[in-house]
Amino acid sequence: MRCDHAIEHPGGGGVNVARVLHRLGASCVAAYMAGGVTGERHHQWMLHEKVRCHLLPIAHETRESFSVHENSSGQDFRFVLPGPEVSEAEVQACFAYVAQHLPKQFLVISGGIAPGAPIDFYARLTRLANQHGVPVVIDANGPALHAALQEGVFLFKPSLRELGQLVGHDLPDEKSWISACQALIEQKKAQVIALSLGEQGAMVVSQDQCWRAAALKVDVQTTIGAGDSFVGGMVWALYKGHDLLHAFQYGMAASAAALLQKGTPLCQASDVHRLLPSVVVHAL
Repeated sequence: MRCDHAIEHPGGGGVNVARVLHRLGASCVAAYMAGGVTGERHHQWMLHEKVRCHLLPIAHETRESFSVHENSSGQDFRFVLPGPEVSEAEVQACFAYVAQHLPKQFLVISGGIAPGAPIDFYARLTRLANQHGVPVVIDANGPALHAALQEGVFLFKPSLRELGQLVGHDLPDEKSWISACQALIEQKKAQVIALSLGEQGAMVVSQDQCWRAAALKVDVQTTIGAGDSFVGGMVWALYKGHDLLHAFQYGMAASAAALLQKGTPLCQASDVHRLLPSVVVHAL
C-alpha cells in the first residue's frame, strides 16, 4: 500500500471543538489528559495553532489514531486506536482542574471517555456545571453519555444511530426523529438536541422549536471533522449572543467548511462565513 505524505494535526473531540472556537474568535481553553512523546507532540501542535490549552499529564502514551483517504474511491477509512489507561488520581486531577476553572458561558464535553475513567465521570462534570449555572454541551456516546444525560444538559448532539440507541428503537423517518428528540427533552435530559443526519443534513429541536437544514453542496475532500466543526460553530454563535436558529446556521456552515480540505484540518473561519448565506433552514 503506497501512501502519499502524512498530514498531522492535534485531535480528540474537545480539542477539535476548541480549535474551531479559537479560529472563529472565541476565548476558550482545551483541557485534556496527555502523556509520553505523542502527548508532547500533540501539545506542540496545539501551541502552533495558538489554541489555549491545559495539559493534564498521565503516565501512559497518548494514542495516535489515523485516517486513510483512498484516492480511487474518495472514501475515508478511520483507524481509531484504544486510548491509554488512566488512573483514579489522573481522573481526579482532571475533575479538580475543571472545578477550579469552570467557564463562564459553556462547558463542552466531547469525545469518548478514557479507559479507566469511571462511567459517571461526564455525569459528575455535568452536575458540577449545573450547580454553577454553566450550560453543558455534550457530544459523546455509550454509558458515559447516558449517565450525563440523567443530570440534564443544555445541548446534546447525537447522530441518528446514537439517538436510536438512546430511545431503544428504530427511527425510520422524520416524524420519528422529532418524536425521539422531544421525548428526551420532555424527560429533561437535554434542552436542545442537534441531530446529525449525515448527507441528509441536520435538525435542531428544542421545547418549542424544530428546524431542519439540508447539507450544503460542497467539493468534498474529506468526511472527517464535520461533527466537531458543527459543535464548534454552534457554540461560537451562542457565545456571541446569537439565537438558536442562527447558531444552527453557523453549525451547518462550519460542518460544510470542514469537508473542503484533505486530512483533519477542520473548518476555516473564512469558509464558515462564506458558506453561511447558503444555509437554508426550514421550520417544521
